[in-house]
Amino acid sequence: MSGEVAEKTDGRRARGERRRSEIIAATLRVVERDGVAGVTHRAVAREAEVPASSALYYFATLDDLLVAALTEAADSYVHRLRELVEAGEDPLDGLACMVTDCADAAGRARSLAEYELTLLAVRRPVLRPIARKWIDLMTEVAAAYTDDPVAIRAAVAVADGLCMEALLEERPLDFGQVRAVLRYVLRLD
Repeated sequence: MSGEVAEKTDGRRARGERRRSEIIAATLRVVERDGVAGVTHRAVAREAEVPASSALYYFATLDDLLVAALTEAADSYVHRLRELVEAGEDPLDGLACMVTDCADAAGRARSLAEYELTLLAVRRPVLRPIARKWIDLMTEVAAAYTDDPVAIRAAVAVADGLCMEALLEERPLDFGQVRAVLRYVLRLD
């Protein structure tokens, strides 16, 4: 009997985690489409095609919802770069690839949403540690190539600046150019 109870509990837990993930994904889609100002429990629930009470059940406040969305975005960057490196990709090339992807047609809306969430961290301190994950990741990559703190900060600023420039100008970035700029800043060429 206890095996049945554990199985039911695990099934409910799995469905709950799935629903929570759907709500987070829906939050990111709402931010992509309408900006942070468009995020309400009702809008997110509608996007996730779940009852509004579900969004409130999993995320009692809008800050909880935004923290979860930004965490998902930041963690996906960390996970993606780790995957690239584990697959044998040079970490700097992986970073250049991710910077380039922020401006392509598929990644632009998501990158814009993530920047908007990151900028929200300026006003909402609860988001700051999560927003720093991207900065920390870029810092970690740069620090693998130099111990010069100025070069490391410059590489982080350049990577972020290239993403922002591409979003503002609505144009793609050239991987080779991004890679060359990062290598130049880190004094690798």
